[in-house]
Amino acid sequence: MKKLFELCGRYFILMGKVFSRPEKRSIFTKRIITEMEALGFDSIGIVAIISVFMGAVITIQMALNLESPFIPKSLIGYATRESIVLEFSSTVVALILAGKVGSNIASEIGTMRITEQIDALEIMGVNSASYLILPKIISTVIFFPFLTIMSMFIGVVGGYMVAILTGAVNPEAYLEGIRYAFKPFYITYSLIKASTFAFIITSISGFYGYYAKGNSLEVGRASTKAVVVSSIVILIFNLIITQLLLAK
Repeated sequence: MKKLFELCGRYFILMGKVFSRPEKRSIFTKRIITEMEALGFDSIGIVAIISVFMGAVITIQMALNLESPFIPKSLIGYATRESIVLEFSSTVVALILAGKVGSNIASEIGTMRITEQIDALEIMGVNSASYLILPKIISTVIFFPFLTIMSMFIGVVGGYMVAILTGAVNPEAYLEGIRYAFKPFYITYSLIKASTFAFIITSISGFYGYYAKGNSLEVGRASTKAVVVSSIVILIFNLIITQLLLAK
């Protein structure tokens, strides 16, 4: 328990340094654009592939489990849409990105720490925490909601494609279910979760990378810890946000 409080204290102290005023706005803006490309655009492929297959799998599973003649086939599309919008495109995609983006951030900053590049920045009078971590946080918080929207669209299209190709469900019934009882607030709810999870992934991964010690083996361990801790915190905040925004 003492170690947990120590970790939390060090994390919040680091976040205080991260959110201090940037050194130069022009350099800071360029770094945000660079990080957006590295952490956001480079994740489009994996998110698209996972979303299309998950949409297809969810549709098939719903079709197999809703075989009763008393249940309208349009509910398959409805259930697929709700699963993708409420949980998959925000939480599951965030857990996947925690592995890809989180390990990338922790290993990059951790390597800079053990090769004394961070010490060199500090000697030059640069706030290394803000310079290295803040652009990553801002870029992911901005870009992850776009990945979430893209994932929703591709997941629904994946379900529609499997409806056409396999005949698991009538395509018109699927589209009718997609449109049935749609609540726009669910999109807002998912985007709030996406931005929150983006902050969690980037800040925790930056924290473990920033305080990495030793050799390259320790950097690998820091990356692993970053992914594990980020995933656990994502699940905890998923519960908290759902309770706050959806529970009545």
